Parts: sequence; C-alpha cells; structure tokens
Amino acid sequence: MWRSVAARSSRASLSAKAAHNFGATQNPKVLSSKTLVPLAQSSHFPARSPPCQNPRFFSQVSEDLSYSDTAEPPPPPFSENDDAQMDGFAPGDGVDGVSEQLGCGEIGELGEEEEEVHEIDVEKLEGLLSLLHSSADGSLESSFRDLDLTLHEEFVVRVLETPLIVGENLIRFFKWGLKEKPEFRVNKQILDALVIAMCGEVVTKKDMYSLWDLVKGVGEKEGSLLNVDILNVLMSAFAKLGEGKAALEVLNKFDDFGCIPNADSYYYAIEGLCRSSDFDCAKAVCEKMIGARSSPDAEKVGRILSRFCKAGMAKVARSVYLLLKEEKQCRPRSSVHFLIRSLSREDENVKLALDLLEDIDGEARKYAIKPFSAVVQGLCRIKDVAGARKLLLEMAKKGPPPGNAVFNSVINGYSKAGDMQDAIEMMKLMESRGLKPDVFTYTVIMSGYAKGGQMEEACNILSEAKKKHAKLTPVTYHTLISSFCKLEQFDKALELFHEMKDYGVQPTTDEYNKLIQSLCLKALDWETSEKLLEEMKDSGLYLNGITRGLIRAVKELQTEKVETEKIVAEA
Repeated sequence: MWRSVAARSSRASLSAKAAHNFGATQNPKVLSSKTLVPLAQSSHFPARSPPCQNPRFFSQVSEDLSYSDTAEPPPPPFSENDDAQMDGFAPGDGVDGVSEQLGCGEIGELGEEEEEVHEIDVEKLEGLLSLLHSSADGSLESSFRDLDLTLHEEFVVRVLETPLIVGENLIRFFKWGLKEKPEFRVNKQILDALVIAMCGEVVTKKDMYSLWDLVKGVGEKEGSLLNVDILNVLMSAFAKLGEGKAALEVLNKFDDFGCIPNADSYYYAIEGLCRSSDFDCAKAVCEKMIGARSSPDAEKVGRILSRFCKAGMAKVARSVYLLLKEEKQCRPRSSVHFLIRSLSREDENVKLALDLLEDIDGEARKYAIKPFSAVVQGLCRIKDVAGARKLLLEMAKKGPPPGNAVFNSVINGYSKAGDMQDAIEMMKLMESRGLKPDVFTYTVIMSGYAKGGQMEEACNILSEAKKKHAKLTPVTYHTLISSFCKLEQFDKALELFHEMKDYGVQPTTDEYNKLIQSLCLKALDWETSEKLLEEMKDSGLYLNGITRGLIRAVKELQTEKVETEKIVAEA
C-alpha cells in the first residue's frame, strides 16, 4: 500500500484523476497528487478514465478554451508491471479545452521531501456519492455527519470529479465541509475542480448563483485562490444562461481579487449582456474593452458585431471593428459585410459605411456585392446621388460588378430628383454592360417624367417598356393614370386603365377606388363611375361604402342640377 511519493521533479505529469484511476486498479487506496493536470497533456491516461467527466461542464468549456502544453511527466514510482499497464494508455484521451481556461496546467512544486499521501476510504466515498446523487432534502447535512468523513484534498477532488452529481447537493456538501470540518482547507485544486463540476451544459441559474456566492466568499477571504481563468469560466456559464448582470458582476470583482480582465473576460460579459438585451451595459463594457486595447479572437468579435448590429447599435459595432483593425487581427468577412449593411440603413451612418468599403479589397471585393449595394442605396436615400453614381462607376471598374439593383437605385435617385437626363444616361450605361432594364427601371423613369408634367416622354417610356416586357405591373400604370387624373385628362386615364389587362395587369380594388374618386370629385362624372362599379362586380371586387356614397351624392347633385336647369328653361 503506497503511503508516500518521492517528488523527483518540480513539475508532475499525472493529474489527480489519473492517479486515482491508476491506484484504483491496484487497490482501494488511491494515490494522491497535489495538482490537476489536463488529460491532453499526458500520454499516460487510460482511454476510459478522463478527468472531470462531468458532462455538464465539457460542452460549455470546450468550445471556448484550449490546451496548455506546460506539463512534463516525472518518472513514475511504479513497478515493472505497473509500467506495462501504463504503456496501454492512449495519448490525448479526454475532452478538449479545459486546462488553459482553468489554469490546471500550473503545477505546484512538491519539493525534495516526501509528502504524506492520504488514503481514500472507498466505503465512505461510495456512501457519500450515493447521497450526492440523490434528490436534495433537509436531512442531507445530518447524513454527511453520520458518515464520519475526513475531508482531505484527495477525497474532495475525487468527489468533485465524479460526474452527474446534483449541483445543489455539491454546493451543500462543500458548504457543510467548510463549516463542520476543521481539516478541510480550500486550495486552488479543489476550487478548480468545483468550478469544473458545476459549470456545465445543464447547470441551472440557481446553482450558478449559489456557486458564485461560494466562490466570491472564498475570494474575499483569500483572493490568491482565484485567477482570471476561473472567473472567466463563471462568466461564460452566466453568459450562456443569459444572466448578463451576473456576468458583469463577476467582471467588476476582478480588481477585488487582484485579477486583470483579459479579452475573453470582456467578451463573456458583453455576450451575457447582449443575450439579456441589456445593450447599454454591453456598450459600456465594449468601451472598457476598447480602452484596455484587449480584443478577443476574430470569431468572437464577429459575434459582438452581429449582436450590436441586430440591436440597432451599428455605431458601437463599428468601434469594436476599428479596434480589431488597429490590432491587425483578422476580421470575419461575413460580420464586416453585415456591419456595413447595418450602418447603411441609418442615414447618419451611411458615410461611415462608405469608409468601411475601403477595407474590402483584392479577391474579397468580388464577393462583396451586398455591402456595396447597400451603400449605394443608402447614398441615394440621403439624396447623395452623385456619390452613389461615383461608387457605381468604381464598382464597374474594380468590382464587384453592379447588377440591375444597383443601377436601379441610382436611376431612381435621379428620377426622384428630376434629373431625367442623368437617369436616361444611367439606363444606357446599364444596357451597354449587357444588362436589360427591367419593369422597375422603366417605371421609375416614367414616374420622374410624370412628376415633372412631361407626360409625352412618360408615355414614350411606357411604349418602350411594352415592347421589352410582355407583362407590366400595376404600379407602372398607376403612375401614369394618377398623373393624367391630376391633369384632369380623364379620357387618357381611362384608356390606360382598360389597357392594363392586355399586359397582364388586373386592376385592383384600390385602382378602381382611386379612379372613381377622381372622376367624381374632379369631373363629377357619376355615369362613368357607375360603369366602373359594374365592372368591379363582374370581376368579383367590392367597392367600399365611402366611395359608393360619393357616387350617389354626385349623381343626386347632378340630377338636381339638371332638373333645376330644366325648370328655369321652362319658366
């Protein structure tokens, strides 16, 4: 039975869990280690015995954390038979991403003297685990007392590394030990193991708050037991639960514990606050992160950009992006494109989006049609059509090649401004590049001419559109019909109205309604209005009561007028 281990090196290779597993294969009394070493750092672990197998933790930490390569194995004090068994252990067995985040790769020096190794009473261990796996009740602490436990580091770590223990029970056991067992002393290894065991995929909010209260209490008494990695794991768990305020509280305690936040610390706080929709606080943390010049990796920055853009805070996202750019980190292409498009939607930020386009060059420019198109549309919306035209011509020269949508945005901008000559020139440039003006192109040009009272030019564009497209849209005709009504040229308006069906356009209730109102209010033509009403009935359309009443009122007025004129003539 092993009672002690002579330390042959200042750095150990076996984790506490590996020593436990190996010792358990020899006899019930398990060897101890004074540290936790990530499984992936050693080639001596059995494939079925990874440390800290708690599934509640692995899925969370593995996606964010990575290995440390610091540990080197000392010569193990085992027999030749033991060495033969160790040869069967597979390197790299275990779950990725634990050591670096929790700092488990930092191994304390054991010194040259022999240190006492505690024995684990397997019977008491099994009795305790049975209690911890059961549902929590009020008698749990008294049951702990009945087991007459001795809580040394090896025993406690063994308990904490046991998977699937009810989180609430684990916290109660830990608190009970601190209160009832004078020999129980919390050290970094025990605290690491507790955080690993608790911060898992299925951890509850209640358990996380209990864990944080416990860790906070330990840190306030002895801050040296805490480090950035442990606090980051707590923040990550809170962030995944959407508890942004709690993640921020952890961040705010870094100074009290003598820790300096790193890039991931800021990221977890921001992520948690964004998930809980507390974007103002998230913005404040971003400002701290920028001030500290500490940005996370490009993928995480991309998530931050997307979070703020979706919340309508594209300007804040831009600040984070500029920090990343200044530090010459890789910027995720999709997130940058999304940022530019988000900035382009807000009038005051369109020019900021235009500036960011300069960062898209080379091969990446070929695939950036969406952000370029968004900026062109934004420039036209703020009536900087000249700037939109300049960007379009630059796209035609350097890429990405502009399509119909980009040309139509500029043509529409010129048409709204009444610059019809420029609109026509842009359409010709569009055709010269092998693009075919669509119905929208013709419609916006017609609209520009009609608003300027140039109805002949507008009709010429309509004739061209009919030659190029067998089917037009209701908007195409409505533009001209409405303009003819305003000019009180009702015959031409009616002619276009009946022509619609020949080009695949079925007049809607709204079209009938507007035309009838114009006829009644301006031409007092209730007879034509009644004919249109009958057409509607035949087409299965229904005219609203207000317009029906308008037809009746105009009819009565006109009838009364005719009768009055007749009476006057007879007199």
